[in-house]
Amino acid sequence: MDSWSAPVVPRLPGAAVPLALFDTATRTVRPSKPATPPRLYVCGITPYDATHLGHAATMITFDLINRLWLDTGQVVQYVQNVTDVDDGLLARAARDGEEWTALAEREIALFRTDMETLRILPPEHYLGAVEAIPEVVELVERLVAQGAAYRLGDDTNDVYFDTRAAKYFGYQSGYDRATMLSLNAECGGDPDRAGKRDPLDPLLWRDSQYAGQPSWPSPLGAGRPGWHIECAAIALRWLGSTVDVQGGGSDLIFPHHDFSAAHIEAITGERPFAKHYVHCGMIGLDGEKMSKSKGNLVLLSRLRAVGVDSMAVRLGLLAGHYRTDRPWTEPVLAAAAERLARWRAAVRRSAGPPGEELLRALRERLSADLDTPGALAAVDRWAASDGTDVTAPALVTDAVDALLGIRL
Repeated sequence: MDSWSAPVVPRLPGAAVPLALFDTATRTVRPSKPATPPRLYVCGITPYDATHLGHAATMITFDLINRLWLDTGQVVQYVQNVTDVDDGLLARAARDGEEWTALAEREIALFRTDMETLRILPPEHYLGAVEAIPEVVELVERLVAQGAAYRLGDDTNDVYFDTRAAKYFGYQSGYDRATMLSLNAECGGDPDRAGKRDPLDPLLWRDSQYAGQPSWPSPLGAGRPGWHIECAAIALRWLGSTVDVQGGGSDLIFPHHDFSAAHIEAITGERPFAKHYVHCGMIGLDGEKMSKSKGNLVLLSRLRAVGVDSMAVRLGLLAGHYRTDRPWTEPVLAAAAERLARWRAAVRRSAGPPGEELLRALRERLSADLDTPGALAAVDRWAASDGTDVTAPALVTDAVDALLGIRL
C-alpha cells in the first residue's frame, strides 16, 4: 500500500536533546535510548470513516517523536498499519450498500490527503491487514505449533490465542482481570463463547463459514485475521522482535497493545516487545470522546473544506499535552488560528530575538515527554519580543517547521 508524500524537513544547527517519554508499562518518564536506526510502530486507522481530530492528534504525537529522532541525524524505521478488513468496516459497508473494499480504498485515500495537509512524516512501510495475511497465517501457525494457540473445535477453523502462554500478560496495561474482561467485551471480544480456554483469549483467525464475510485460503482453513495478530505480524515482519516505541491512542492500551505484545513475546521469548508503550489522550466533543461509534466527529476534511488552515488545526491539537484527554472547541481553533497569524507575522520581520535561544528551548521542551504547551509558549515569547538578530526569523521558521511540523 502506498504511503503519502513527505514534507521537506529543514536541517537544524546545534545539538539535539535526547528524548524522554512516558512509558505506559512502567508508569514513568524515561530516556528513549533508541536503536540505530530507531524503530517506531503506530497502530493506524480502520478506514470506515474519514480522519477525525482524534486520529489527527494521535498521528501528530508520533510525528513529533519521528521529528525529534530525525533531529539527532537518524532516519527512523517507521511502520504503520491499516485495519482494512474488520467487523466495523464490513458493517458500515453493508449499512451503506457499498463494497467494503471500495469503502476502505476511499477512506484510506482521504486519510493520506489529510496526513499530507497536516505535514505528517509518512511511514516507511504503510501496510493493510489484507496485504499482511501471509505473515499473519505464518505467525498463527507458529503459535499453534508451540501450543500458544488452539483451534476452537472440529467444526470450525477459528483459532484462539491461549492467554496462559503469555507469562507476563497484562504488564503493559497493568489492569486487573475484572477491568480486562469488561474492556475486552466492549472492544469486540467474545468472553462467553463456548470452548474457549479463558474468556480473555482473543481470536487469531476467523473461519470463513460466517455469511457475508470475506476470506482467504490458508493452511489454517479459509478465513481472515483477528485484530491483534495483524499488528503483531506486521511489526515482527518489518521491525523485528523489539521496537523502540509502539504507539496509539489510550483506547488501545487494552486489549490491543497487551495482546499484540503477548503474541510477539510468545514467539520470540523476548520482553518487552516495546521499550516504550506510548499512548495519546482522547479528543472530546461536547463532553464525550470523539469516536466513530458515537458519531460525534470533527473531520479534518470538513474543516479544510470551509477554509480552515490545517496548520491551525495542528497548533490547536498541540496546545494540550498529548497524554491528556482534552476537548476540541471553537475557542481552541480560534486561539490556534490567532497564534498562527502572530507567528507568521513575527518571522516576516527583518530581525528578532536570538534564534538559537528559541531553538534550544524548543528542543528542551519537546524532549521532556513532548511538552508541546511549553514549546508553544516559548515561540509565543519570541514572537512577542523585539530583537536585532537578522538571522533569527529564518532560523525560527526552520525550527518551528522541523520540530513542531508547523509551516509558517
